[in-house]
Amino acid sequence: MSMQITRENAPFRSALWSLGAVLAGFVSIAVLSTTADMLFHAIGVFPPDGTPSYETGPFLLAFGYRAVFGVLAGYITARLAPHHPMGHALALGVIGLILSTVGAVVMWGMGPNWYAIAVALLAIPAAWLGAVIHARRAATR
Repeated sequence: MSMQITRENAPFRSALWSLGAVLAGFVSIAVLSTTADMLFHAIGVFPPDGTPSYETGPFLLAFGYRAVFGVLAGYITARLAPHHPMGHALALGVIGLILSTVGAVVMWGMGPNWYAIAVALLAIPAAWLGAVIHARRAATR
């Protein structure tokens, strides 16, 4: 039995769709980042898990792909948002900032501290850029 959209349940359905859009962006960045990390550990670009490392190259690589994945996640969130795509993408960015800050505190000293700080500061601008790309693509359709 499918639920009919009525005036009474439309806000609930919109809220669920909003949550789903942000969740889709979050899952996309989590899966992509984890997969890339595992790949680079497996091929020896990154040291074994739990081994502290301070080499700049691998951390620049990780920062680069996290930036790309963050923009993609912001785009996905904005694309799926039922309304206010930029707001949804920025909500994803705030969640990323909070979680990355917690990760930076927990992992402090396990690698270069600049990396942990940079990843946290990247979350909101990357999500914003993803939403901007979505808006520009939507405007040309």
